[in-house]
Amino acid sequence: MKLKEFSYELPETLIAQSPLKNRLDSRLLVVDKASGDLIDEKFENLHHYLKPSDVLVINDTAVLPARLIGTKDTGAVIEVLLLKQEADDVWECLVKKAKKIQVGSKVTFGEGNLTAECVEVLDEGLRRFKMHYQGVFYELLDHLGEMPLPPYIHERLEDRDRYQTVYKKHQGSAAAPTAGLHFTEAYLEKLKAMGVTIVTVTLHVGLGTFRPVTVTDVKTHKMHEEYYMVSQESAAIIAKAKAENRRVIAVGTTSMRTLETVALKHGNVQSDSGFSDLFIYPGFTFKVCDALLTNFHLPESTLLMLVSAFASKDIIFKAYHHAIDERYRFFSFGDAMLLTKSISK
Repeated sequence: MKLKEFSYELPETLIAQSPLKNRLDSRLLVVDKASGDLIDEKFENLHHYLKPSDVLVINDTAVLPARLIGTKDTGAVIEVLLLKQEADDVWECLVKKAKKIQVGSKVTFGEGNLTAECVEVLDEGLRRFKMHYQGVFYELLDHLGEMPLPPYIHERLEDRDRYQTVYKKHQGSAAAPTAGLHFTEAYLEKLKAMGVTIVTVTLHVGLGTFRPVTVTDVKTHKMHEEYYMVSQESAAIIAKAKAENRRVIAVGTTSMRTLETVALKHGNVQSDSGFSDLFIYPGFTFKVCDALLTNFHLPESTLLMLVSAFASKDIIFKAYHHAIDERYRFFSFGDAMLLTKSISK
């Protein structure tokens, strides 16, 4: 399975540069993942394709203002992206100009209230830093850090909350679970009122989700670990739905990877936490998820491979070419796609 099989041409004008004023104003492409039939919809009509018996699984992670711009003692400007917190104020980070950072290198942020000292050189731009600071770390981060928008977004984000879901809870992500950005609190309440059960899982989005695939043979790609957590309450609700043949619908690829990680590990969905490096590509057997709500993903990305595994590569590429022809908005601030079966209202 070659990387180039997951490539497609996208006009740059279709890359959404900013969020819509109203979250619900996004479009929704409904895709029958078995037949390939397509329906152009509005996101606010998602409920027409849901049933009162459905379980909707959302990722309640919160994005950290994890992008820090600092200076070395040499005066070099260094960009650091916080990826994963480890013990005793040690963080795994992705560094631009990483060759300038070796063990013992120090990067100072702001007026010196935060200094990162490199304690270990990892691979491919990754470094471990010991953080030295005065005050409360997360308060400093809120003051010094920027939201880690993807590099294809060139416009400044005026409102940080627009790169957060309305149900964010647990801080720890270096990128947003973007499928959830379309929901408002009122719309979630509307779904609950019609009988849809909404449960949360947590996966802190990190390098595993957004690192590019660089190998020619897809199967040799190694995912970076990301922390996940499934509560006892959520696990019980999902397990009961599966036992009763009710649909479990993942909101976002991160929710899907969390559920499939746990099911692969234990044989079913149960309370669990840990680190997932699960790489889902065509040929994967899904144990939990019956439908997926997701955005449109970058060419040659692991996320495009995941959705191609859930439907088929042919159906996904048919849907993507249709979305391009109909000028849907792509990527983080773009429109949504629902992959399910039997798409009639």
